[in-house]
Amino acid sequence: MLNRLETYYDAVPRSAARAEDFGPLTLFVREGKGWPYYARPALGYAGDVSVADVDRVRARQRELGAPEAFEWVAETTPGLRAAVEASGLTVHEHPLMVLEGDGLPVPEPEGATVRIVGADDPVLPSAVAAPYAAFGAEPSPGAFAQVAARITAGHTHFAAALDTTGTALAAGQHQPVGAVSEVVGVGTVPEARRRGLGLAVTAALVSDARSRGVGLVFLSASDADVARLYGRLGFRTVATALIAEA
Repeated sequence: MLNRLETYYDAVPRSAARAEDFGPLTLFVREGKGWPYYARPALGYAGDVSVADVDRVRARQRELGAPEAFEWVAETTPGLRAAVEASGLTVHEHPLMVLEGDGLPVPEPEGATVRIVGADDPVLPSAVAAPYAAFGAEPSPGAFAQVAARITAGHTHFAAALDTTGTALAAGQHQPVGAVSEVVGVGTVPEARRRGLGLAVTAALVSDARSRGVGLVFLSASDADVARLYGRLGFRTVATALIAEA
């Protein structure tokens, strides 16, 4: 299973980024506008990663004006953490969770409708904005068009929990590559929290992924408390996702 996830992790950025080879590491560089990417272990590499390897990538990231960020799975590349920390970056741990069945049923949230949102759907701007609002941020001016383009291309699929006026209270997306898809960016606006909306959105994303032939759905929970919530859907922790940043 972890090998399948490694293949996915290597493939998913390539729809919007170019890959630069740094031996044991691959740096993904955003093509055009949008969220910046990161470096991660080169697919299939099983050797050591040195501090010098990490420093070379960080120097290139600074040259590009990109965040000095690395993402990887602890159990797949166990030696990378020491090199990254020795380079001066801070490492954060997140439960890596998978769902192989259909998932457990969750209650329909009261006062909200949960559905998939298409590229031409008038609620898409609200759906894109909701996860940003969950973290006190706002989307960039071009974010809506970028998400619409990715939906049209089949790179991402959006779901939202909408109130009676059609305003998104929570939203998220999944990004399929073949028979694997990751649920990402699930967030609920602060005033609508503790209503089960994020879990309902995740359930809708899982259902959509299954309808598209996805056999393995996974996600990274922000912490153990959030992991327990996803456990109510049937997700189980299989590894630890690590994110390092300056």
